Amino acid sequence: MKVLVAPLDWGLGHATRCVPVVREFLRAGAEVELAVVKANASFFREVFPDLRQRLAPSYNIVYPKHGYNMAFWLLKNSLHLNAVMRYEHHFAEEMVARHGYDVLFSDNRFAFCSKDAYSIYMTHQRRIAFPQAFTAFEGIGTMWHSNVMRKFDEVWVPDMEFFPGYAGSLSHSGATPGKKPMRYVGTLSRFSGRSGTATNGAPKYKVVAVVSGVEPARTQFEQQLRESLAEIPGRHMMILGKPSVEYKSWRDGNIEFHTHLATDAFADAVQNADFVVSRGGYSTVMDMAELGAKCIFVPTPGQFEQIVLAHDLSKAGYAVEIPAEKLSSETLARAFESCVKFPAPVKQDLLKLAVEDVVKKLKERSL
Repeated sequence: MKVLVAPLDWGLGHATRCVPVVREFLRAGAEVELAVVKANASFFREVFPDLRQRLAPSYNIVYPKHGYNMAFWLLKNSLHLNAVMRYEHHFAEEMVARHGYDVLFSDNRFAFCSKDAYSIYMTHQRRIAFPQAFTAFEGIGTMWHSNVMRKFDEVWVPDMEFFPGYAGSLSHSGATPGKKPMRYVGTLSRFSGRSGTATNGAPKYKVVAVVSGVEPARTQFEQQLRESLAEIPGRHMMILGKPSVEYKSWRDGNIEFHTHLATDAFADAVQNADFVVSRGGYSTVMDMAELGAKCIFVPTPGQFEQIVLAHDLSKAGYAVEIPAEKLSSETLARAFESCVKFPAPVKQDLLKLAVEDVVKKLKERSL
């Protein structure tokens, strides 16, 4: 069985949550290859150095400077997105024809499917959340996403089947693939199965700040964190989320900087921090829950999915929420007083069972 895995390139989260998917297909005896873009190629090369990479089309998403313009930006760029989707589908069909893939696995790539391969679509965002002023458009978004799902053979949702899981209404309501199968495959983290907790011999940090996302919001977040942490006593670390550049580390005042960190080093840093400050993307939520981190989430302006997640997690007592426009040394200091904790992820074999079912279906098709 030959599998091509293709994550969406809107930030690094889609790539990181594909790690356990790739590992499970490999355990099942599949030959796995990766459809990458420049932004995530280095990350996959570090985690899976022996897997072949294919260069996939990029969505080239650059978010508006002001988050409240996001809805209008999406409307303005709809022609560009549709053009990328058409090219993406052509690319998928060509890959199957040229290289004989049996399975295409798409993490939120809307058109990465083929009539000649078993196509799987993964998303936690069954509900595409809109700001309150635009909630009337959520129904349109649900219809559009359902239409996307129906082009695939089955849909996987990376969350627990019971509500609220970790994504709440985002993963438990909204779009469905019609008569096509849809299944929950549990929380997916690249740190799943990792043994180890905070160690006495490791440096202890007041804050580990994880910078991520697309520009220009990523750089804006980095600058806010630099200014805020410099005013907070204690030892801090900033991971700049730049896996495509050469690794560098340096110190400036009370902050230790890293362009990026390998998986084990990243986990060690998080597990030796009093608090982790990061964006509230869902892949980050699953990673932090797996590592048992105490989190302060600062949602990306305009990414209403992150805003909904951070609000729901804060309300449940799992994490602290700070709106991006209010991030400062003062709001961070107040957040440190909060008692928050993620519930430990439920250990189930949902992903393993999903992969085994795909293997079984392909064997039955070949008979």
